[in-house]
Amino acid sequence: MNRINAIFFDLDGTLTDPKLGITRSIQYALEQLGVAAPATDELTWCIGPPLLASFQEMLGDTESANAALMHYRERFAKTGLFENQVYDGIPASIERLVSSGVSLFVATSKPQVFAERIITHFDLSPYFERVFGPALDGALANKTDLLKYALDEVKVSPDRTMMVGDRSHDMIGARRNGVGATGVLYGYGSKDELESAGAQSFVTVPSDLADVLG
Repeated sequence: MNRINAIFFDLDGTLTDPKLGITRSIQYALEQLGVAAPATDELTWCIGPPLLASFQEMLGDTESANAALMHYRERFAKTGLFENQVYDGIPASIERLVSSGVSLFVATSKPQVFAERIITHFDLSPYFERVFGPALDGALANKTDLLKYALDEVKVSPDRTMMVGDRSHDMIGARRNGVGATGVLYGYGSKDELESAGAQSFVTVPSDLADVLG
């Protein structure tokens, strides 16, 4: 592969660990609908993919899923957003990448309005040129479509670009857009999941990101 000039990072499970905020907000949403909520550890499979699809899988129909998503956002926008933490080693790694001349972007399945608030809250804004995420109405929720849009917006060459994420949809989106695919093993997807989706390289701990991507 040519020298990497641009890197798109997933947010949840890649830059930050959002487990408490996401799972507690899912529990809240289900409770508002009178549905028994699974334990926190039983909801980690929902971290990463578009949340509406996860609610549809849990509840079985689109109407209930949309209602659950509305309740989820009620709590997440006020509280869940900040029940989150940056992985150890992330700030130093992305600072090294920026210093090496690589342009960094965020490409996440989390609605852009929430993703931007999180990046700002954790003082990561100086490192990222732009944050890309779906609209609240679900537009660009598919990672393949989102990444295509982002590539067109920033006008970078796919063969000089890398997507970094912890779930299969990150890798699939990368490969379908001709972008390099790096899976992180400290997030919420397994190596098997990432490898079968097309990951070309792996990062075990956040502090290794700059070495692997560099």
